[in-house]
Amino acid sequence: MKKMMKYFVLIILLAVVAVGFFAYNYLYKRNTGFDEKSKLIYIHTGANFSDVVNELKSENIIKDVTAFEWLSKKKKYTSKVRPGCYRITKGMTNEAIVNLLRSGIQQPVEVKFNNLRIPSQLAGAIAGQIEADSLSLYKMLVDENVAKSYGFNGNSFIAMYVPNTYEFYWNTSAEGFVKRMAKEYKSFWNISRKAKAKKWNLTESEITTLASIVQEETNMATDKPIVAGVYLNRLKKNIPLEADPTLKFALQDFTIKRILNVDKDVISPYNTYKNQGLPPGPICIPDVSTIDAVLNATEHDYIFFCAKEDFSGYSNFAVTNAEHEINAKKYQQALNKMNIKR
Repeated sequence: MKKMMKYFVLIILLAVVAVGFFAYNYLYKRNTGFDEKSKLIYIHTGANFSDVVNELKSENIIKDVTAFEWLSKKKKYTSKVRPGCYRITKGMTNEAIVNLLRSGIQQPVEVKFNNLRIPSQLAGAIAGQIEADSLSLYKMLVDENVAKSYGFNGNSFIAMYVPNTYEFYWNTSAEGFVKRMAKEYKSFWNISRKAKAKKWNLTESEITTLASIVQEETNMATDKPIVAGVYLNRLKKNIPLEADPTLKFALQDFTIKRILNVDKDVISPYNTYKNQGLPPGPICIPDVSTIDAVLNATEHDYIFFCAKEDFSGYSNFAVTNAEHEINAKKYQQALNKMNIKR
């Protein structure tokens, strides 16, 4: 009887050990297979459990696939896959990995964009940072009805996208991206900025349009508010803006370094030599500093400006056309000397 009791106790102990080993191996054993501090896994919208396992294997995120699959079934993760970007840290256990993926608690991704001109460029830049593809983004960006729903038209809609660094969930759709940018646009145009726009008798969209011209005219921060002041003076006096960057946009040729007289005859609403006032919409996506430079434009009497002949990036400003002709001639001679014909 004592022998049987000993065997019984031994069996119980072995069972406890086996259960403990099983629990450790399937629940608490570290199951990451990479050397980095952490890795990101991207689970696409519509992905199933097999897709998740394949992604985890291909990225060498987990070592023991069988243990992961077993625990996933027990925790019913196999039927509750949630898309998104998740950060797996080195040394995580099976249980921690499954719980994270099942929870839907994503790792936000940083979305940045700047130095862009047209909707296709914006779509391409964003598509590389979130799940939405460039085609679906582009369709949203050029959709007249979508633009109208946010208070814009097809030409001005690009003004809604303020360059910055934003946090998104990776599985954001094209529609979700546009909706979020509308929210950011409203936040950007606070009471202070709206008051400054009103001072110049321009709408928010018109300020962005003018800023896009200023940005294409100069990279020099100190010149931007002065250049903005020149254009604002022209608008006040009903003088055509005659902004060379608008011709490049009208021609859709941004490689042009020298505007020719023939360019000024292009038939386009963006030709500010032929058309009075601002063009129908922005000719690029201006950065925040340029928008603020327009809002805080320098008040002066300048009506003209042109690039300095030393190619420093700064501009020569003039009150009279006679002064401007002298400055323009110097710049043209410098272009000739450098053999820049186009």
